[in-house]
Amino acid sequence: MKTHTEAVHFTADQKLLVYIEKKLLKLQQFFDNIIDANVILKLENVGQVKDKVAEIKIHLPGSTIFAKESNRSFEVAVDDAVESLRKQLIKYKERKHID
Repeated sequence: MKTHTEAVHFTADQKLLVYIEKKLLKLQQFFDNIIDANVILKLENVGQVKDKVAEIKIHLPGSTIFAKESNRSFEVAVDDAVESLRKQLIKYKERKHID
């Protein structure tokens, strides 16, 4: 699976990029036909706290799934988004009856 990560208005460190890559690779346990993944990391000003937003779009044969999560750390936001994508992949497989 090819992963493209984009950080908006900041530079993501290598540790975060490796973390995201590892998390996304785990999704292949649930569906091994993933074409690629696009990850967008943003900083959002909400009141006093700067929230970190992770948007992940995964391309599947004939379909695309998407998750957007925000938290105080990118790692937690990515974890939440990957969990949402995992559930969507399971539903996708059930709809398509893919083993």
